[in-house]
Order: sequence, then C-alpha cells, then structure tokens
Amino acid sequence: RIIFPDAKVVRMDLDTSRTRKSHENIIRSFERGEVDILIGTQMISKGLDFDNVSVVGILNADSMLNYPDFRAFERSYQMMAQVGGRAGRKHKQGTVVIQTSNPDNPVILDVVNNNFKNLYHGQLDEREAFKYPPFYRLIHLTIKHKNPNTVNQAAEYFGTYLRGLFNDRVVGPQAPPISKIQNWHIRKVMLKIESGVSLPKLKEMLRNAINTVVSHPGFKAVVIQADVDPM
Repeated sequence: RIIFPDAKVVRMDLDTSRTRKSHENIIRSFERGEVDILIGTQMISKGLDFDNVSVVGILNADSMLNYPDFRAFERSYQMMAQVGGRAGRKHKQGTVVIQTSNPDNPVILDVVNNNFKNLYHGQLDEREAFKYPPFYRLIHLTIKHKNPNTVNQAAEYFGTYLRGLFNDRVVGPQAPPISKIQNWHIRKVMLKIESGVSLPKLKEMLRNAINTVVSHPGFKAVVIQADVDPM
C-alpha cells in the first residue's frame, strides 16, 4: 500500500479465507479486476487460472529450499513452477520474480531454465546416495511424553536399542521443527530400510522394540507411534 498507493491490495491466507465463501469472493474479485495485487500463501498457486496476471512474485524462496525434508527441493521446484505458471496466459508473456539470497542454487536455476529433467536426475542421484525413497523405505517413529526429560531419556534409550538391531539404518533421535504439541514433548527417530528386507520380520522386531521401551519402569507413560512410508 505504501509502494502502490492507488492499487487495491487483498490478502489470501488461512486467516482471510477460513470459509469457502470468503475464499471464492477473493478469487472472483481478482478475476473481475477489482483487485490489483493479490498477496497470499501457497494456496494462491493451487489450481487458479487467471487471464489478467502479468507479474508473479515468490517471496523468500529459501525458506522452502532449506526446510528439513528430503523432498524440499522437489516441492520447491513444484511450487515455484506452479506459481510461475500463473503469470502470462494466451500467448502473453508474463514475468516471474523469485526472491532468494542464493540465486546459484541448482533448484532456482532449474526453475529459471524450466529444466525439469535436470532436477529429476539430480534428485534421484542424491536420494540413492543418501538412502531415501524410492530406493529405501522410511519409517518415522514418534516418541511423546509430557515431561521433556522423560521424553529425552526414552528417545535415547529407544535409539540405542534400535541401533543394536538395525545399525546405521537408524537416524536420530532428534527434536522435530515443532517439538511440542498440546503439552506433549516430541522426539523423532527415522529408519531407512532397503528393498528386499522381510517386512513381517521387520514389523515384529519393531513391535518388540517399542514394547521394550514402554514397559521400562521409567517410561510407562511414553507413547511411541510408527508411520510407515510417511508422506
């Protein structure tokens, strides 16, 4: 509003689009040209097709690229390519501006050059080297307790026990980005399992490991949840 005082600016995010009607009203206003600048979260990129959009800006692309997830580069490329596709329609050339402190990042370069194949092959090579899907299966194990000291002790005990069974297939324990939800303190352990492993035997070993922890006198109220092939 300071830079473009004469422009009609509208926000589209979870706070302004809580109901279906409010979401649709914002979209219709933008389609009719009643709104000049639409600012919002990633929901703007999802399935919206506007004829009159000439400029799209992606703010702080680094936050997506630096997210602690092996799919961060894939998702970042997908989102930036999708958002970029909002600009320019029906043979009209659009402009996409990406804000980044690292313009030489390979994902940024692949987006700029529209080089999906390069991203695809690069990501496959990395995932094979670092033991991620589709070459390995992942199991996320979540350890929860209302006391932070107890959850730390249980997670360390669990991690050590699992390493005795699965060796270097075990990653963690560590605190996730959101480490406390509704008074529950959370720690994560990840298992990377190569193809060809007997799944029934793996399941039995994992169930026994979980039972060993939760039956420990000091960890009676600890909760352990397994998420196989987490998405």
